[in-house]
Amino acid sequence: MRLVLATANPDKAREIADALGGFDLVPRPADVPDVDETAETLEGNARLKAEALCAATGEPAVADDTGLEVDALDGSPGVYSSRFAGPAATYADNVAKLLAELDGVPADQRRARFRTVALARFPDGREVLAEGTVDGRIAAEPRGHEGFGYDPVFVPDDGDGRTFAEMTLSEKQAISHRGRAFRALAEALQTPFW
Repeated sequence: MRLVLATANPDKAREIADALGGFDLVPRPADVPDVDETAETLEGNARLKAEALCAATGEPAVADDTGLEVDALDGSPGVYSSRFAGPAATYADNVAKLLAELDGVPADQRRARFRTVALARFPDGREVLAEGTVDGRIAAEPRGHEGFGYDPVFVPDDGDGRTFAEMTLSEKQAISHRGRAFRALAEALQTPFW
């Protein structure tokens, strides 16, 4: 099955391609602009992106939205994770703001989870949706050089004490929110739904 990727983020595209290895994935066309993520939920933002790419290309499209939900911050940054430190924030800016917000919060109160909603949209309006989560905690300082986003400060419960940024892609994908969401999406797409 051929699917157009809604993301132009090469880091995300690499993880999605890894999880959807059995599908013919096509990069987002360069002439399709970024989609404003104006929805109040991860599902809503994934839908906006998938709908826009499906409409622009006339082909099935796949999109996701991911949020980091930190208990001590009442679930923030959540849907605003990629722009936590502002609309033009870098990965480092967002991590710095997160650590500043958690300054003084004890290690046992730095619980968090990553949540990804993955959505495939078809030109006839059909959708297939899947979700993946991983629980963990926020480290006191960044560790590691792999991954992207909040990976240097996220220590998954299902791991061995390393941050996602200290893991290889395959190690991270085995337990990550995005890996889980897209493996579930792949399974759902292989089951006839029309």
